[in-house]
Amino acid sequence: MKSTLLGLVSLALAGSLTRAADAEEGFVPLMDGKTFNGWKPAAENPGTWKIEDGAFVAAGPRCHLFYVGDEQPFRNFHLKVEVMTTPGSNGGIYFHTKYQERDWPRAGFESQVNVSHSDWIKTGSLYGIVNTGLAACEDNRWWLQEIIVQGRQVTVKVDGKIVLQYTEPLGALPNPDFTRKLGEGTFALQAHDPKSVVRYRNLRVKRLD
Repeated sequence: MKSTLLGLVSLALAGSLTRAADAEEGFVPLMDGKTFNGWKPAAENPGTWKIEDGAFVAAGPRCHLFYVGDEQPFRNFHLKVEVMTTPGSNGGIYFHTKYQERDWPRAGFESQVNVSHSDWIKTGSLYGIVNTGLAACEDNRWWLQEIIVQGRQVTVKVDGKIVLQYTEPLGALPNPDFTRKLGEGTFALQAHDPKSVVRYRNLRVKRLD
């Protein structure tokens, strides 16, 4: 009886591991957890970024960290990022963007990272396009933030739950200041201000083209 139960447990465990592997099939890591290989900080305040325990840590004055590890731009994709904030922190995950030496990135979109910062626009919001004032996560705890872009639709999930779905209107035009127009580009992580500490780890992406 005992051996039978152990066998059933082993089969269940193997099944769950297989399902987990299948769920990640096609995803490619964007960081190695040890170096900044494939990433380039903006020219302003590059010392804001460091690596601790396998995570990129944003702690200091404004600076954006851009992914430059693939010459082929990303158009349709599924991005997964594990994120953790300290209380009062603000950050962001950019997509369809491009390297910029300073200031707030003007190309692409920002998926907001904010649990308790004074900015009312909270985690998962598509900043300036679809905003939510309800935080779907907690400070000092890791959460999984997913961004899925397919055609004219953007889906953002936090810990597996859909926070928003946005369908870009036909004929939408880029904003002259911040484009917020679907196209193609790379990813970037935000260090927002000196009082914010945000950790990003286990970044991986699957192309959907």
